Amino acid sequence: MSERAKGRAGLGPLDGPLRFLLLSSFLIPLGSFMVLPFMSVFLHERLGMGLGTVGVVLAVASLVQFSGGIAGGALADRIGLRRTMLWALIVRTAGFTGMLLALRWPPLAVPALVLTCCGAALYLPANKAYLVHGVADERRPAFLSAGNAALNAGMAVGPLIAGPFVLSSPGWLFVAVTALFLLVTAGHTRLPAVGERPPGQQPSRQGLLTGVAALPFAANLLAFYLYFHFQHFLAVYAVERASSEFYSLVLLLCFALVIVVQPLASDLIRRMPYALALGVGFAGLAAGLAVLAIGSRPALLAGGALITLGDIVLFLKNDLEALARSPRSDAVVFGQQRLAAGLGAGASGVLGGQLYGAGERAGDTGWFWLLAAAQCLLLPWLLALLRGPATRDAPAAVPPETPSPTVPTTKER
Repeated sequence: MSERAKGRAGLGPLDGPLRFLLLSSFLIPLGSFMVLPFMSVFLHERLGMGLGTVGVVLAVASLVQFSGGIAGGALADRIGLRRTMLWALIVRTAGFTGMLLALRWPPLAVPALVLTCCGAALYLPANKAYLVHGVADERRPAFLSAGNAALNAGMAVGPLIAGPFVLSSPGWLFVAVTALFLLVTAGHTRLPAVGERPPGQQPSRQGLLTGVAALPFAANLLAFYLYFHFQHFLAVYAVERASSEFYSLVLLLCFALVIVVQPLASDLIRRMPYALALGVGFAGLAAGLAVLAIGSRPALLAGGALITLGDIVLFLKNDLEALARSPRSDAVVFGQQRLAAGLGAGASGVLGGQLYGAGERAGDTGWFWLLAAAQCLLLPWLLALLRGPATRDAPAAVPPETPSPTVPTTKER
């Protein structure tokens, strides 16, 4: 058993490579979110793209970034975790370099954006798998929560740093982000090799969805579908009723909750029965979305907080259950879960956009949030279908739990 697998639940002492990986989990979203949240403004204002075109570009980029994770997991399973992270960072650095060159030749902007999203898709499954490599089951939630906290901290700080410069001095901004990614990439070359196959050993020929944990996959898809009603449409709703500054405050509150609460609650979430976690998580989403319908500033803050607390439980528990239920490598499992997230987020954008647009045309978007809240209470019961006929006798409080298949909870490495 490795040193990281010993001890009680929790992080405990961290070795140098793991400290660097957690620092990278902050620096990478820091650099990315110095640019990506402003891409709609940059493409429209600086490069003159129509808003319809901008919407299509961002939708494609988001789908690639989320759903492409399944390819990232498969690549890590084939060539190893460190090599996959290195290739992902090289691809992403090339993307940000392309954005810098797009200031002189605008047609480069779209392929550069897609390239950065491809890098993100390749990186995250390998990053998560490296974090929990050799870690005992009871300590995995703490390691995953620490990575999530670092990621959310970077996402929160990046826009605050870049906001004043994204339109006035985008060239210097892209130079700084590219330099940051070059440094992080160089640091990754010093990480110990993990998950690489011995010389001469051939990778197994398995499909991308072979061994998928059906219930955690479906629950993750549904959770992201419902959560992205908030992620996609809160901006236009909040800015109309408050201001863009207040919308930023709501986002900061959500980031802060993930950074503080998830690491503290990670062991509790690990020990929570899966059915209870699903019930608590979807109930939190439902309560938060319903509160948003009020439309006042306190309601926006309270709704954002409740939604975030719900997704803290759902997203972490779904990953933990997928790891426990699937016989595939950790990187492949994380890639499969990213595919579910991408499918859910994409469906939310397409279906939710139609519903929000209908509410806007009717002059009342409050019912959009109530409809989303109702879906949080009703749709999770579809997960019970994965158990078959036995679900008919289940109590009505929360969706019934599916027993884990007989696979080892800690995979041999």
